[in-house]
Amino acid sequence: MSYQSKFQNKDLDLLFDGILSLENKEECYRFFEDLCTINELQDLGQRIRVALMLDDHVSYAHITEKTHASTATISRVNRALSYGADGYKLILKRIKK
Repeated sequence: MSYQSKFQNKDLDLLFDGILSLENKEECYRFFEDLCTINELQDLGQRIRVALMLDDHVSYAHITEKTHASTATISRVNRALSYGADGYKLILKRIKK
């Protein structure tokens, strides 16, 4: 069974095909540096760090202290972990190995 996203379109398919073609971390850095602003990349990285900490049952206060994420960002990530498409869970499972 294939997952069908409510956001799926040809442009995103092309983007994700490009991401999936990257072979290592250096290629990721190069591509995302061209694709995103530094703030966008930092925000994405921060969300992954927040997700890791939430998955480890760290308090909002401690997450804010360590990541400088707003409580709105933490709540958004927490909501995605609880009710989202399980994308964070998939990634967390793989990077925690």
